[in-house]
Amino acid sequence: MNQRFAFALLPLAVAAGVASAQDASPAGDPKATEQWTPVPPVVTPGRSDAAPPSDAVVLFDGRNLDQWEASKDHSPARWKVHDGVATVDKATGNIQTRRRFRSYQLHLEWRVPEGITGDGQARGNSGVFLASTGPGDEGYEIQILDSYRNTTYVNGQAASVYKQAPPLVNAMRPPGQWQSYDIIWTAPAFGADGALKSPAYVTVLQNGVLVQDHVRLAGETFYIGKPKYKPYDRAPIKLQAHGDPSQPISFRNIWVRPLD
Repeated sequence: MNQRFAFALLPLAVAAGVASAQDASPAGDPKATEQWTPVPPVVTPGRSDAAPPSDAVVLFDGRNLDQWEASKDHSPARWKVHDGVATVDKATGNIQTRRRFRSYQLHLEWRVPEGITGDGQARGNSGVFLASTGPGDEGYEIQILDSYRNTTYVNGQAASVYKQAPPLVNAMRPPGQWQSYDIIWTAPAFGADGALKSPAYVTVLQNGVLVQDHVRLAGETFYIGKPKYKPYDRAPIKLQAHGDPSQPISFRNIWVRPLD
């Protein structure tokens, strides 16, 4: 080989050797995979898993319904508050939060009264609408129902994405006992022209058991007809006053952590 040509290749070989050494170095250096910033903010957990953490918006703490309004006309919510719980008043209709949300983490607890009567969908029927898009039953509903030894269509039992996705398991406690929902809601996104950019997703734990695992929604939930999307920006969380003839259910300990 021409000596001058060999010397010309030497810097390239040295550079290649340095690069190889650098490429090899991180594999043996734990610092190469350490991230120090940005530092996550501090959130103080509640005293129990059901208690609101320090960054939560408390929607109902057993004292009043000041955070809620009637869905039909935005007047003050008139459900009955007693003994630290709010009981559905079917005559006054659905209630919804005064605040509007996009994506969030939601905790709520609900109880079907002991001695509930009726069967199927006429047994402790209610629902939590993760985004209310109208005064009635418009929006995206997770079903609430007494599904303890009560047969109905599976995409309408407790913890279903109503008429879209049955729960993975039936995690119901008997009537008279408190049930809990812990929900992660990823709101749909829409373009300036109203077209869907990304769909909604939901994860639900009932009584600590995973019942909906990052389920993609096909649109709003309807009693009759196929799901479809309509654009919105932020929306209230709504609780349903269903018109079934069974005794009304109750709620307690409702809080939300906005995630956007």
